[in-house]
Amino acid sequence: MTHREEHRFDVWTAGADYERYMGRWSRPVAERFTGWLGLPGRLLWLDVGCGTGGLSATVAARCRPRTVLAVDRSPGYAAWARSAATAGTHVAVADATALPVRDGACDAVVSGLTLNFLEPPAAAVAEMVRAVRPGGPVAAYVWDYAGGMDLLRLFWGAATLADPSAAALDERRRFPLCRPEALSALWTGAGLGDVSVVPIEVPMVFADFADLWEPFLRGQGPAPGYLAALPATERERVRDTLRAAVPCGPDGSVTLTARAWAVRGWRAG
Repeated sequence: MTHREEHRFDVWTAGADYERYMGRWSRPVAERFTGWLGLPGRLLWLDVGCGTGGLSATVAARCRPRTVLAVDRSPGYAAWARSAATAGTHVAVADATALPVRDGACDAVVSGLTLNFLEPPAAAVAEMVRAVRPGGPVAAYVWDYAGGMDLLRLFWGAATLADPSAAALDERRRFPLCRPEALSALWTGAGLGDVSVVPIEVPMVFADFADLWEPFLRGQGPAPGYLAALPATERERVRDTLRAAVPCGPDGSVTLTARAWAVRGWRAG
């Protein structure tokens, strides 16, 4: 399967559907990420690949910024982020490899759950370094598809049992950047100093299997995009295989773990 074919199910258009699928879990990660950064107030932040605005909203609420500029290449996601933005947050449609800011214009540049979907990621990180002031931080986080994202591990396991060709689309295989060594090397290769990588874990608690399954039917992201392209009978086969694999509590609830890796480095002064 070619690189282009792998990306054909990476759909990013409907903000409300992404929020139901993954946005609700990305926000607790954003809170822990900004706490780990521990940056002072009154900074100009740039959020690269802001999606539906979870990280930008967290920065606005917790970090006392002077200004937050959030950019995303999806007009649909940018519109959703803009509709929920508070005063001082500005959302624009822009590509991560051509950021609409001057060299060194930002005090801090961050990105949440985006790097795996940028081609090539090194070009986007170089733009992030260009945008931050000398001595400023560049930081990001990505899901640990390789071993710490239970929801997608279970989904792709079920999909592959029902449809062996789905193995080529598994994010654990597609995204080697989801490992700490790869993130550290990417940051170091961009010329950033004092690079550190830490895990961030959050619980994913679903009321029942239906609460877990329904967001996969909304077509946002690689797994739902793949599922939307299947005939109804094959979708049902994946659903039934996944239901058998998911650990349910006595009350029917499902508790899984989601781990992200966060990386931070500093532009030379």
